This record gives sequence, C-alpha cells and structure tokens, in this order.
Amino acid sequence: MPDNFTITMLRYLFTLFIVSITHVVLGEPPNRAPTPPPNIIFIIGDDISAEDIGCYGNPRIRTPNIDRMAKEGIKFTNFYLTASSCSPSRTSILTGRYPHNTGAAELHTPLPAHLDYFPELMKKAGYFTALSGKFHEGPNTRRAYDVMVTDRKLVGEGGEQQWVPLLQSRPKDKPFFFWFAAFDAHRPWSEVDSFPQPHNPGTDVTIPPTLLDTKSTRADLAAYYNEIGRIDRYLGELQRELERQGIADNTIIIFMADNGRPFSGSKTRVYDTGMRSPFVIKWPAGIKKTGAVCESMVSSIDLAPTLLQAAHAGPSATVQGVSFFELLKNPQKKFRNYVFSEHNWHDYAAYERAVRTKDYLYLINLRPELTNEGPIDANQSPSAVDLKAARQEGALTSIQEDIFRAPRPPAEFFDVRTDSIQAKNLIDDPAYTQKVDTLKKVLKQWQDETGDTFPENGTPDWYHRDTGKPLPAKDQRGEMPGAAKNADQINKKGPF
Repeated sequence: MPDNFTITMLRYLFTLFIVSITHVVLGEPPNRAPTPPPNIIFIIGDDISAEDIGCYGNPRIRTPNIDRMAKEGIKFTNFYLTASSCSPSRTSILTGRYPHNTGAAELHTPLPAHLDYFPELMKKAGYFTALSGKFHEGPNTRRAYDVMVTDRKLVGEGGEQQWVPLLQSRPKDKPFFFWFAAFDAHRPWSEVDSFPQPHNPGTDVTIPPTLLDTKSTRADLAAYYNEIGRIDRYLGELQRELERQGIADNTIIIFMADNGRPFSGSKTRVYDTGMRSPFVIKWPAGIKKTGAVCESMVSSIDLAPTLLQAAHAGPSATVQGVSFFELLKNPQKKFRNYVFSEHNWHDYAAYERAVRTKDYLYLINLRPELTNEGPIDANQSPSAVDLKAARQEGALTSIQEDIFRAPRPPAEFFDVRTDSIQAKNLIDDPAYTQKVDTLKKVLKQWQDETGDTFPENGTPDWYHRDTGKPLPAKDQRGEMPGAAKNADQINKKGPF
C-alpha cells in the first residue's frame, strides 16, 4: 500500500497534468501568463475592387501605406464578399451570416435585434468599441458600440478624420475595437476637400476592359483613385499614431472593402470585379511570416468568428462563418472549397446566386429578363454615359455590351484560370459538363441548407434603368429573399 508521501505526490502530479492539459486545450502554454487580447482596427473602404490597389497589381494607383501593410503582414488574394452591395455586405460582415440569413439582404434594410453582432460580443468581453464614418446597418446595431461618430461635419468628406482622435482619446485600461468605415470611394466624388488630387486622368489611370478609354472615363477613374488615395493617407497617419503610442505590436489592423468599384460592370455584380475584395492584415505580435500571400479561399462571413477568436470573445451561436485564425499562422494552409455570393435588390430588382471555387465560377439568375447595369450612381456616371452613347453606334466590345444584355443567360459558368474577367460563358461547353453539374448541386445544397428563397413579390425597380429617373414604385419594399423560410432564424453554414 502506498504511503502518505506517495499519495500526496500522485495527487500533485495528477493536478499538474490536468492543469497542463487545460492550458493546451485553451491554447495557453503552462507557467506562462495569458497573452493580452489584441487591439483591433477594422478599416472598410466603400466601393473598391481588389485590382484597384497597388499591392494587388495596379501600377497607377498610389497606395503606399496599404502596400506597406501587405509587406509587414499578409495579403489575401482570394477573399470574397457575400454581396457587392453596401449595407448587405456590411451587415453580413457584422453578423458573420449570408445576406439572406440576416433579414437585411437588400440595400438600406436594417438588421433585426435577435442576431449577434461581433463588436457587441467584444464589448461584452471587455473591449472598448467605437464606430466612425459611414453607418447604415440599422438602429439595433448601435448597441454594439460604446462610441459612434457619424456626423459628416466631424468625420470629413471621406469619413476618416476621427480615426486618429478616437485612437488618442480611447480608454487606456482596456483593449479596443474600432470599426472605421470610410465614405471613400463612394460616389459622388468629393469636390471640396483639402486632400491633394494627385492622379492625372491622362496618364495615371488603368482602364478596365468593361469601360471605354475616353476623356470623361479617365477623369471619372482619376477621381475614384484620388478617394482611394485619401483612405491610404489616413491609414498611414493611423499607423504612425499606433507606433507613437507604443501599441502597434499587439494591434491587428485590417483593410478591406464592402464591394467592387462604383462603375458599370463591377458594383453589384457577382463576377470577381464585384466580389473579390482587397484584404490586408497586419499584426506584428501574431503574424510571424510577414510579406506572405495567402491564396486560400475565404468568405467575408469568416471575419467575425476570426476576430472573436483573436479577442478571446464569443463564440456566437448565430455566426455561419468559420474562423480562419490558423491562416494567420500558416498562410499556405488550405481553407474553404467554396465561397457563395448574392445579388439582391440594390436600386433595381435582381436575384443572382453564385458559387466560386479557386478555378471556377458558377451562377444562376432568376431574373434573366433584366439588364445588369449596376446601381443608380454607376449607371448614371460619366463613364456609363459614354458606354450608352457608344452602344448606340455599335462601338462596344462584347464585355462592354454585357451590362445591357437582356434577356441574360439563366446560368453562367467560367473557368477563371484562363478567364479572370469572366468574359466567356462556358455553360454549354461539353468539356465542362461535369464541373457545371457539380457546382450546380453545391449551389442548390447551399440554398436549401441556409433557407434561401426567391421572393415572388420582390422589391421593384426604384429608378428607370436608362434615364435614372425615379419611378412610381420608389420607396416600396417587397418580400425579402429567404423570408418564406424564415432564413434569419437558420444558422446552418452550408457547404464548406
């Protein structure tokens, strides 16, 4: 029979074993103080395609501070949004849910109260939370923030002027989360502003294949570039203030956008130019492989659980996304097989659904009788006016003509390995029949599991598709996608 000393030692060793196992499970090594939760600054630009940032390959744009972030952090090249539409994209990020699962799938529709908003969970976990700039996610989301600064007179033309002041005035005894939402680069362009306008329309822009190379289009693009440059300037000032305060090391700073550029053929489209967002993250204390490029497929609904994990907050029972926190440690690790996106009402009626893999894009359109010219601000812009004039003369290329096409194909399929701009629809190509069938089933499974439905009495067009003039139905709302199945109550994630 063991003596008292042996029994005492066995109890001690057993206790030590349990404590060690607990630390391993919780991710904290034994005999070491827990890492303090990081500060988090989330910067979301308005209407910016990934290809319009310097580190994503645009040789004309001037984004030195975003480019520096990429060199000091990780650049994601396959980060996809769930909607190329302002508030549906943002509410999707805020909740970690697909647009039709938020109850706010259309532009300017507010989030319901019963969902979790990830900044609110951070607030409950002890974070100081603040929002500055653009806000249109609905009154319920105000509860997620300790401080909100949304007055245009205070935040400035581009929405960035309170970034540094908020960082300076924050409580110093707790970690912080800032949701910094720029108005840049949303139309109309700022005409009265102290920020310099460095881009010369004649030489300093890159013309996308969806647009014409005209004087007014170049001026339109130059103004757009200037607003992106203004975000970059304020981002640089923010990083310098972090360094001045000595807190840069354990601060996560993220730059991304809510949807594609506000030009015809981009914003609201489920093609890459509408859905692929720039996503750059810097965290000196947590990212050791600086300058890395992550090519893994990631959805914007994955951001909420990732930041909650980083903050030791949550988890949330209503989040559909999956944390990609491990990619910050190993950017080469595979993550998603599929990302899904939606095109719902945004000024004009629409219903498109898409599934994207690394190699292919498949989409369906249940309103093929409608054109796809983009939102009102894009299809009445100077560059769009030039497209319409050239169309009358029969002078457009096939990809430029695409926005005016009606009826549209009810289904489209693209091999993005050889067609990065989605110009050649291969839906009827027999060489891709098996791939099409596979993605068709995956998309259907996603719709079924997440409760997506086509609204029989959806929201109508609010504006004339050609002239842009308001229609009698303006301000009328119809049935939301997913409403027939109460999709805002469904938490299933769908295929991954």
